[in-house]
Amino acid sequence: MRISVEGKSGGVRVRMRFEQFRRRLLIVRTLLAILAVQGAIVGLWAVFAPHSWYTSFPGFGMHWISADGPYNHHLAGDVGAFFLALTAVTIAALVINGTAVARVAGIGWLTFGLPHVVYHAFHKPAEMGAGTFTLSVLAAAALVILGLGCVVIPPRGDIPMSDPAPMDIRFPRRRPR
Repeated sequence: MRISVEGKSGGVRVRMRFEQFRRRLLIVRTLLAILAVQGAIVGLWAVFAPHSWYTSFPGFGMHWISADGPYNHHLAGDVGAFFLALTAVTIAALVINGTAVARVAGIGWLTFGLPHVVYHAFHKPAEMGAGTFTLSVLAAAALVILGLGCVVIPPRGDIPMSDPAPMDIRFPRRRPR
């Protein structure tokens, strides 16, 4: 941590910076933001339009879910709610702004992502082409990689992921005699 003190009229401004960790902390915040956006998109889609999510996910003319079994409204809604729950934890990690909570969010994504990628890697639907199958496995693996990054990239300890706001310390004025 680097601390700088700047004199001002009537006091000083103290600023603390985590310069040695700046790049790592920025990477973690970026990973959390990507996970939050991705989770919100999938979650909102699956909760509010479960049949569309089932027939059209991930979009772009690909159909990853419908190729893997019959439609189940309850399951689609639960998957969406699960993604929204992970998104809420991820957004909380961004708002709380600490490395410990970032690790907790990463552990949540890993807990979901590892079995998810294993399932996709070993269960290729008959109707799914090789290219689409490969993309689905890579997308599932991306969740694992992003979650793992949130766990291993932050520096040890629980430190803020952004520099604290500067503190202004004012000295009392002397009264003339």
